[in-house]
Amino acid sequence: MPATERVVIERTPSGAGSLTGVEARHMRKRTGGCNCGQVRFEVSGEPVRVGFCHCLVCRKETGSLGNFFAVWPSDQVSVTGETGSWRQTTDNRHFCVTCGSSVFGLIDGVNEVEIRVGSFDDAPMDFTLAYELWTPRRERWLDPVDGAEQHVGNRT
Repeated sequence: MPATERVVIERTPSGAGSLTGVEARHMRKRTGGCNCGQVRFEVSGEPVRVGFCHCLVCRKETGSLGNFFAVWPSDQVSVTGETGSWRQTTDNRHFCVTCGSSVFGLIDGVNEVEIRVGSFDDAPMDFTLAYELWTPRRERWLDPVDGAEQHVGNRT
């Protein structure tokens, strides 16, 4: 049985004053959560990277082709609500204890949060996929994403 915990990733306040266009884009806010609404999150700014993993663990976690995710520094993410988690080597994968939706992952020793893109309230169509992982597990009918790095395993 996975551990149940309340996860809150604190976001540090930003400086006051007017924002330039670049700063305003950096401070863009997106919200999301689980299917039942018990777990909610907000991210600020743009992700540091966006990827898609085809590994067996990600396929089983999502029940789909894999895991489409975007990564933010933890100080730009806030999460409220009770989550359960399970561990895969160094990954702590968090889900809603009520509805079971996979929402985000935390990796040991890294100050980042990996948000499941499907958990955003609005489809973030402006994300550009930077890389694909575990490409030998990609479905044969699914083509590589143009311009995305292709990795046969995890990024190194």
